[in-house]
Amino acid sequence: MTANQVALSYLIAAVFFIFALKGLSHPETARRGNFFGMLGMTLAVLTTLVLVASGNLAMVVIAAVIGGSIGAVIARRVEMTKMPELVAAMHSLVGLSAVLIAVAAVNNPVAFGIPVPMPRGNRLELFIGSFVGAITFSGSVIAFGKLYGRIKWRLFSSAPVVFAGQHICNLVLGVAMIACGIGFFIAPDAGWAAFSAMLAIAFLLGVLLIIPIGGADMPVVISMLNSYSGWAAAGIGFSLDNPMLIISGSLVGSSGAILSYIMCKAMNRSFFNVILGGFGQEGGTAVDSAQKSVRSGSAEDVAFMLSNAESVIIVPGYGLAVARAQHAVKEMAHKLAARGVQVRYAIHPVAGRMPGHMNVLLAEAEVPYDQVFEMEDINGEFGATDVVLVLGANDVVNPLAHEKGSPIYGMPILDAHKARTVIVNKRSMAAGYAGLDNPLFYLDKTMMVFGDAKKVVEDIVKAIE
Repeated sequence: MTANQVALSYLIAAVFFIFALKGLSHPETARRGNFFGMLGMTLAVLTTLVLVASGNLAMVVIAAVIGGSIGAVIARRVEMTKMPELVAAMHSLVGLSAVLIAVAAVNNPVAFGIPVPMPRGNRLELFIGSFVGAITFSGSVIAFGKLYGRIKWRLFSSAPVVFAGQHICNLVLGVAMIACGIGFFIAPDAGWAAFSAMLAIAFLLGVLLIIPIGGADMPVVISMLNSYSGWAAAGIGFSLDNPMLIISGSLVGSSGAILSYIMCKAMNRSFFNVILGGFGQEGGTAVDSAQKSVRSGSAEDVAFMLSNAESVIIVPGYGLAVARAQHAVKEMAHKLAARGVQVRYAIHPVAGRMPGHMNVLLAEAEVPYDQVFEMEDINGEFGATDVVLVLGANDVVNPLAHEKGSPIYGMPILDAHKARTVIVNKRSMAAGYAGLDNPLFYLDKTMMVFGDAKKVVEDIVKAIE
């Protein structure tokens, strides 16, 4: 292929990526967006294979087949509830690949078409790509551990891990990392000492930036690490003189940054605080549930209340995802609609473990899109709603968000507590991912229904009949 043909091929792939991002902005067009993304990546990979055909193409193809096979198996086996962990794991691999490419380029610049001694411009590109990649890798590993929930190390606790002088420590490490980067930039030789020290600090900084994350902030972290992985790829793209990496990395980085900003706004978090790792909350109080009692009921009670309501709002949460109850919920909503009940779904932007988690679940069950409403569009309707059915949600309907001193103070929530009647389905009275009790459960108008969400909803469906 000529240089012009390569440029044209990469440009077409980039256009497909833009169409993919546009399609993924709404559930109705998400499948089309995924299709465009696959077309773009296929074209980019084939073009790259043509470029390296004169080299050891067999090794490249073998590596691609092995990696693709592993990815396909994991993607087919992963449960929807484990999708956030998978995303975090994939982000870590992007960051690690950026670091390994940078190390290889410093070790053998000629193999990458970089002259010796290495020009300052290439050194700057490698510095940026490698330190962002290192932070992305170690930060994503910590995020994976927090989401996975089965690793007992303190670093992977879902609660914030904070210590005195944490921000000062991060600042000092950041300055030291930049100083080592400058040392690598001006080194007369390969600059391995400064480059290695910079990488080590970046790996440590990635850990320290993510450990103060509380459970309620996890969706913001996922989108932020997505942005970091894109910028790491773009930085390495400059080093490799690969326009496709630069374009795709910039698209991922910018879209992830925009999504992070949207998530921060939805959770009343400072965007710059997020970038600098300022997630942790050291103070805050929770409601003491030791002496509190709740009113509990059965699926038959719920069926009676729902059937006699004029309007119902369903609030899906992580518990619904764990139970895989979305199809049963759709059947229940269909039966209620047949009885003349207005049924709508209220989606909090950070419900679940990553942005869009609940939208994906409802789309999988083919819930009509005109019944699904985002928080800002439906919050004003709760006060005029007869029954709100909360399925496995906790933090996103927690009125503590309105109380100063609470760890989630200022976080916009779904105003389920304003409805005439509230029904909450949970397995137990255990706190949500943020570790806070919920005053909503103890209101006189609230009825708790304990049990697996799918089993409870299926029993409700039978009782409606």
